[in-house]
Amino acid sequence: MTTPNTDSSAEETAAGGKPSRVLVLNSGSSSVKYQLLDMRDRSRLASGLVERIGEETSRLVHTPLTGDGGEPREREGRIAGHDEALKAAAEELAADGLGLDSPELAAIGHRVVHGGLRFTEPTVITDDVLKEIERLVPVAPLHNPANITGIRTATALRPDLPQVAVFDTAFHTTMPEYAARYAIDVETADAHRIRRYGFHGTSHAYVSRKAARLLGKEPQDVNVIVLHLGNGASASAVAGGRCVETSMGLTPLEGLVMGTRSGDIDPAVTFHLKRVAGMSADEIDVLLNKKSGLVGLCGDNDMREIRRRVDEGDERAALAFDIYIHRLKKYIGAYSAVLGRVDAVVFTAGVGENSAPVREAAIAGLEELGLAVDADLNAVRSGVPRLISPDYARVAVAVVPTDEELEIATQAFALVDN
Repeated sequence: MTTPNTDSSAEETAAGGKPSRVLVLNSGSSSVKYQLLDMRDRSRLASGLVERIGEETSRLVHTPLTGDGGEPREREGRIAGHDEALKAAAEELAADGLGLDSPELAAIGHRVVHGGLRFTEPTVITDDVLKEIERLVPVAPLHNPANITGIRTATALRPDLPQVAVFDTAFHTTMPEYAARYAIDVETADAHRIRRYGFHGTSHAYVSRKAARLLGKEPQDVNVIVLHLGNGASASAVAGGRCVETSMGLTPLEGLVMGTRSGDIDPAVTFHLKRVAGMSADEIDVLLNKKSGLVGLCGDNDMREIRRRVDEGDERAALAFDIYIHRLKKYIGAYSAVLGRVDAVVFTAGVGENSAPVREAAIAGLEELGLAVDADLNAVRSGVPRLISPDYARVAVAVVPTDEELEIATQAFALVDN
């Protein structure tokens, strides 16, 4: 996979008066997140969220981040679809003098969840590219349709501007075939594109690279285990800057225990539920994706609330926490074996960056693997990459805040600037 050099100075590539701004769009099934960045200094000019699209109580929150700005502006009322949502966001940007008609805008970068095997790097969107993204809808039915809608709407607003797709799956396309293949009939698998694709790739790419810098090394010289722990959660084993294994598979359901997803489960559970409980495929899908994980175990998917309940002696919350940590430990151990040599275990995303108890519990008992956490360092809350392991630890333990929007903007800008 050829990935733009996203650690080189954006100031240098944006010099000379060329357009230097990138609008990043993340179109979900009922929401649109956006950020406008200036790649000369990687600064954010504005950000926003349109949520509950299609409902009567839609809401847009726009935050200008330049000059004397910083105070969010909100508007409420029905926003019928993604095209209307993007137009509303464009109006808010224009009110700050950052409209989409600005000659400073170099590209619009789109998060696209599934790129299959064809898209291994950021790609300028053409009709053929869009058709291929559409062909991947069966393996990403909840995500790719919304991504496509965002692309079409943005293209209509600025048809002259490069639209760049940055794929969640791209970073994981370097996995060897023996890691990506499931042990099922090859002809059936190939006919229906069944294999491990992995997700959260922009985060794993960004964080693994930043972790190497934190260690004072180049990405190609380190092996790291990245634990992206948010409401969705995934692990990756990254050897010399290349993903060699990841926990999510054909869909984002496989792997770690998540907020509402089960993660790893015996596939025969689905047959059992169909035969014994009379559940349909759609009902089982909803169960495993939306009613399982932490919320299924204890009724909460917010780790802060779960920890509060644990501290108060709640047994269901304690069991949910223990199951969550047990799965994390299994993946740390497994990926240590896959990599052979581990230089760092890195925590990122909402839970990984903010929950000291999760980090402490996940590493506890893994001293034989060279891992340890310093209690004082672990307790520090900070928005910068940092080590939380003691000096004597053979393997570093780090917290690296992820920045998927910056990663998308940097990849998109590097592509169009070159």
